[in-house]
Amino acid sequence: MSSAPQAVSAPAGPGGGYRSVFRVREFRAVFAAHLLSVLGLVVAEIALTVLVFRATGSPLMSALTFALGFLPYALGGTLLAGVADRRPARRVLVGCDLVCAACAAAMVLPGTPVAGLLILRCAMAFVAPLFQGTRNASLADILGPGDVFVLGRSLMRMVAQSAQLIGFGLGGLLLTVLAPRAAIALTAAGFLCSALLLRFGTAARPARAAAARTSPLAGLRAVLGDRRLRALTLLFWLPPVFVIAPEALLAPYADGIGAGTVALGVMMCALPVGTIAGELWAGSALGPRTRSRLVAPLAAAGMLPLLVYAARPGVAAVLVALLLAGLAHAYTLGLDQWYVEAVPGELRGRAMTLLSTGLMTLQGVGMALAGLAAEFAPVHLVVTGAAVLGTTVVLLLLAELKSAAPCPLPPVPSAARRRPPTEE
Repeated sequence: MSSAPQAVSAPAGPGGGYRSVFRVREFRAVFAAHLLSVLGLVVAEIALTVLVFRATGSPLMSALTFALGFLPYALGGTLLAGVADRRPARRVLVGCDLVCAACAAAMVLPGTPVAGLLILRCAMAFVAPLFQGTRNASLADILGPGDVFVLGRSLMRMVAQSAQLIGFGLGGLLLTVLAPRAAIALTAAGFLCSALLLRFGTAARPARAAAARTSPLAGLRAVLGDRRLRALTLLFWLPPVFVIAPEALLAPYADGIGAGTVALGVMMCALPVGTIAGELWAGSALGPRTRSRLVAPLAAAGMLPLLVYAARPGVAAVLVALLLAGLAHAYTLGLDQWYVEAVPGELRGRAMTLLSTGLMTLQGVGMALAGLAAEFAPVHLVVTGAAVLGTTVVLLLLAELKSAAPCPLPPVPSAARRRPPTEE
């Protein structure tokens, strides 16, 4: 290919909303591929957990199988981040899908031992941050860096949230009629279909050549060395560490207040449902300027509903608190726009990879810290403390962001600000 095609963005005029994103042909292919891979991965996690438990009879090994979906994220995201900029995006995406399809296919083989199953799961998780970062960076090429990109990112997040809710139910249903290995075979087929969609549904674009000479460590310094970009990154990373606490501790909290399994299931859905509703509202009803204005107030107030835990509330109050905390997540749409404007184009791939890596890794850290704290303090006080600490952290980050550079209202999407490359 002699040159990269220009980003084809649908106009994001008033009232366009999410429909403007689906007018872009390439995005439709990326969206469908994302849906297939997320659903397939959720089904694989459930089936693999059941398979390992049946083979070993060990709850610890079963739990470890699920945890391996998170643990390799930090290593893979750090070591592979530079690949997102040094290689053509479509080639990276298709390659990651094929690696995951091959790993899932190997899990299906009857002779694969438990240790092999765990290694294969690690391999899938190892390439996941590279795939996510490359896809998120390529969205800016496909949709342009303006408001259509923000809405595209929002849709991808909502798909991930919804697919997890649907996928767990679908996985449980599949395992009533299929053996675990047969369910995993569907995952392999899903990754293959995703690879085909990305290969034939998206355009070939060259690598970001300016990043080809930088090492992974140099790229990490370039992303986190800039004061404003570092503050934006931390504003994505750190709030979930605290927001995850009520989710991680819902089972012991429900047991402590005498709630049944049905109430527990409803409470577990509250935060993701609120998150999806908040993003739908912000993306459909608000324009880019309004979303930008709401970043600070929504981020600062997002964890305040969780303070109701101090009174050790019942199911109804917990549901309302979790829904409100989820709704406040709408601030990420404005934050997305600030972030893509702050990242130099030649570092966009590794920046997005590191962003995904930090989000997944720190959520796992947050779960572990919440569980550890609950060993020494009542669950309702742990959640209350997480809300207080989280709000304090967000306020400090917002102050740092304001000091690094004032947060003006976003410019017209087509005139997104560009920064010169960072020298290494």
